[in-house]
Amino acid sequence: MSSPNPLKTPELEFKSLLFLVVVATVLFFLILWPFFGAVCWAVFITLVFWPMHQHLLEGSHGRRNMAALASVVVILLIVILPLSLLAASITQEAAALVDKMRSGDIQISSYFQRFMAALPEWARSVLHRFGLGDLAVLQTKLMTAVSTSGQALTSRVVGIGQGTLDFFVAFFVMIYMLFFLFRDGEQLTQSISRAIPLHPQHTRRLLTQFAIVVRATVKGNIALALVQGALGGVAFWVLGLPGAILWGAVMAVLSLMPAIGAAIVWGPVAGYYLLSGDVLRGVGLIVWGTVVIGLIDNFLRPRLVGRDTRMPDYLVLVATLGGIVVFGLNGFVIGPVIAAVFLVSWEMLASVRQQGTPLPPA
Repeated sequence: MSSPNPLKTPELEFKSLLFLVVVATVLFFLILWPFFGAVCWAVFITLVFWPMHQHLLEGSHGRRNMAALASVVVILLIVILPLSLLAASITQEAAALVDKMRSGDIQISSYFQRFMAALPEWARSVLHRFGLGDLAVLQTKLMTAVSTSGQALTSRVVGIGQGTLDFFVAFFVMIYMLFFLFRDGEQLTQSISRAIPLHPQHTRRLLTQFAIVVRATVKGNIALALVQGALGGVAFWVLGLPGAILWGAVMAVLSLMPAIGAAIVWGPVAGYYLLSGDVLRGVGLIVWGTVVIGLIDNFLRPRLVGRDTRMPDYLVLVATLGGIVVFGLNGFVIGPVIAAVFLVSWEMLASVRQQGTPLPPA
């Protein structure tokens, strides 16, 4: 009887296969990393608009290509095109604001002097101590910083063009993936379910929670950001401030950060009104920002985001802020998703330990 070949044992073959899978997976994610944002948003948009795609699929009598193409066209018309028009309006308003500042229609020096004159003596002394009480000194420091970084900015002109090209390439990748995710989404989900080495019940729970968190976070955060930005822009327009659309867009972006958000913009403006003696506008903006904009964030965010995710409010806040710090703007979705998967995985582990039985085989 011949001795077994040690190079053909099932244990060694399994370990070799596992090593191959790990290496191939790491390399695969490495080549996908330049388009990480595009891939993530393709997945996010697919999950959010999946119910709409199902209706289109039923209307097309099961023709997947037609339904996927229709879903992509609808998303382009109702989401991407309006956002592009809004971005163009914001760009035009920003350019007009800069032109007014250059022509002297908006004089920052007069605003600065009125602000400094309204401050108490101790506050002015503190600003002077840090070199922030003289506009000329501030402008000199700013020009020095710009001059020292001029060479670096010049050397990155090609990089800016490359960044624009990268944006269009990433946008094409996202749209291209959207079509195939809509068309082959069910098959991809089944393949992923079979490949994950967990019990089918646990796999379904993880994938379901992932989809729920993505839908709730994207719809909730984006809806809140648009509402808060619109309310802030309306307030600035009523007060007669220049660039109301621009500042509304800034407040919408900052509203993605829970509990902080739009107050970073309207707070200093309200403080300027109060210090310059325009108490009515200052108090009105504070009331509008605190009662209307603030309460929308405090009451609607947990209900739109935390209710479906079944996560506590503080965890939604920390996960969103941490996700933005680590992953940038994409993190306002990735952070809550990671937190939700963390909670679900530990709940499954706790339930298995309470049963006193090991994890069932996949």
